[in-house]
Amino acid sequence: MTTATPFPVSSFSTNRMAMVSSTFSPDYYGPGAADITKRHAAFQHLVSRYHFNNSKMFLDKQRNYWFSARRGFRVSCETKTEEIEIRRCSPNLESALVSSNGALTSDDWRAVPDIWRSSAEKYGDQVAVVDPHHDPPTSMTYKQLEQEILDFSEGLRVIGIKPDEKLALFADNSYRWLVADQGMMAMGAVDVVRGPRSSVEELLQIYNHSESVALAVDNPELFNRIAETFSSKAAPRFVILLWGEKSSLTINIMEGIPIFNYKELIGLGRESRKAFFDSSDARKHYMYETISSDDIATLVYTSGTTGNPKGVMLTHKNLLHQINNFWEIVPAQPADRFLSMLPPWHAYERACEYFIFANGAKQVYTTVRNFKVDLQQYEPHYVISVPLVFETLYSGIQKQISTSSTLRKLLAFTFIKISMTYMEMKRIYEGTYLTRSQNEQSYFVSMLGWLRARIVAAILLPVHMLAEKLVYSKIQSAIGIRKAGVSGGSSLPAHVDKFFEAIGVVLLNGYGMTESSPVLAARRLSNNVLGSVGHPIRHTEFKIVDAETGKSLPHGSKGIVRVRGPQVMKGYYKNPLATKQAVDEDGWLNTGDLGWIAPFHSRGKSRRCGGVIVLEGRAKDTIVLSTGENVEPLELEEAAMKSSLIQQIVVIGQDQRRLGAIVVPNKEEVLEAAKKLSIVDADATELSKKQIANLLDKELRKW
Repeated sequence: MTTATPFPVSSFSTNRMAMVSSTFSPDYYGPGAADITKRHAAFQHLVSRYHFNNSKMFLDKQRNYWFSARRGFRVSCETKTEEIEIRRCSPNLESALVSSNGALTSDDWRAVPDIWRSSAEKYGDQVAVVDPHHDPPTSMTYKQLEQEILDFSEGLRVIGIKPDEKLALFADNSYRWLVADQGMMAMGAVDVVRGPRSSVEELLQIYNHSESVALAVDNPELFNRIAETFSSKAAPRFVILLWGEKSSLTINIMEGIPIFNYKELIGLGRESRKAFFDSSDARKHYMYETISSDDIATLVYTSGTTGNPKGVMLTHKNLLHQINNFWEIVPAQPADRFLSMLPPWHAYERACEYFIFANGAKQVYTTVRNFKVDLQQYEPHYVISVPLVFETLYSGIQKQISTSSTLRKLLAFTFIKISMTYMEMKRIYEGTYLTRSQNEQSYFVSMLGWLRARIVAAILLPVHMLAEKLVYSKIQSAIGIRKAGVSGGSSLPAHVDKFFEAIGVVLLNGYGMTESSPVLAARRLSNNVLGSVGHPIRHTEFKIVDAETGKSLPHGSKGIVRVRGPQVMKGYYKNPLATKQAVDEDGWLNTGDLGWIAPFHSRGKSRRCGGVIVLEGRAKDTIVLSTGENVEPLELEEAAMKSSLIQQIVVIGQDQRRLGAIVVPNKEEVLEAAKKLSIVDADATELSKKQIANLLDKELRKW
């Protein structure tokens, strides 16, 4: 029996299958049927040696036998191979391909890109995304967006990207970022995301550590900034340019490395898809496997405040948990408008965008420069952002009131103070007044408190309603948020929270981290407990543990916050030690945050607060003075930020006798204050460092 040379294991690529065809012909006279049986077994053993039964590679076999009627058999075997490419697909997005391969499909989402097929079917010609500040300005329907994602995904296959390979995506927020991100995920690749304003050294470190094979960049400016370093220290297989023209690139720096602009890649994908579906023979050369929910969808690198950034591995399952459970926080309806300004590589922005598109809402991309104008132009139902955005809105309103006439200023600030008191009374009688006390009030004391709050609120209500008509309605119109602002990513200052509550602009506050995809808890419209980050979202567990012993603490006790749920990361990429330190054997993630869980009360002012999460800073941020006193800097920083003269502040003093602070002043406000106090002349344009320091010192002592 003759056979072809056995196939070496190393010759198989991770996305190919070798097809074996064997033919026995009656031209060899052997000893008989018994010997043929042995030879058949030997051949089967040969083939089975190279049979791989996993998701990446395997060898199939086909055998056809012709037996002579004569007593002996002359047998020859010819073996030939044909490479079959394995395509990994998002189960629902490319369900037609997957089902034609005999694989089972369902309506359940098993990969993030599955949302696009569902949304295209439900919301079709409805506008999904508006990107007004890029050239060209773009508006796309759900059907158009789905097709563009499929074209981009196929374009990546055409230029040689394979499943599980990693692609660096360094770009800012835009609809093309979204298409690139989802196109990469849809064909089983892993995108490695970061913002374009990071240093060249950081981008290079992320690219190399993640083992990325190619690079997608925002624009020619970023390409030109990193090209020389990347060409010598990374050598990407190719570069994709999302915006701008190749004529603006310093091509000679990356000589020999193919560069595709966005339209070229989309065109390649569109042509390939058309040829693919026009020819049934073309489809015979492929086998299809579905993306698993446990596959890594993306690598998100942390900020690296303590050493190099760590690559957080988020799976499709992690992100799908967020998509499926955000609705109880933000009950988005089809055609609701969302205004987006956060960088898309931020896990918070990213998970929220996926949720928005899964529910048929409209996403409008804006920038820091255009944010205030776009608020008024698009009047979004929701703004999902970080506390700094709401602090900036707060400061702008305060400044506008302060620069108005004396009478209007006095009237506005009096109204706001009265409304804050009214809202506090309202929280008391509604049972949403936060308290840490584990002792429940007696029935008599509870009733007395409820009655007092009701009476005070009733007295203040007419003034509050008048303020609503004369002042707050104008502020609400200027801000433009129709339903709610949703804050996350860091601590929301209490004075900002209370101010927006008083003027009738709903602010929700949430909590999470990159390692948890990211949202862990959030306040709800139906139970918006100020001072907290709300209840855990579905399928998420919280516990508070002692920092020294690790033992669980009762509700109301302050300690380290630990969480567990389907959104917790797979781990840190190529860093098992850091993973083990962050997530224990039982799946509990150590957040490093200090906090407590509100006790459950059946009556009184806190009866609806039970189970909400309250944060009080980072465990590692606690300052220990040389006197032995422990200080939580967050409370001091929040108090200082109430001053219009202070833009940013960091309290310091570890191992010192007393505290200090690094302060970034709001120079315009400081100059105005100095003029009012006659420290400088009315026509002065700047202050000395000593004058600024003296003013800030008084402000810090005041607040």
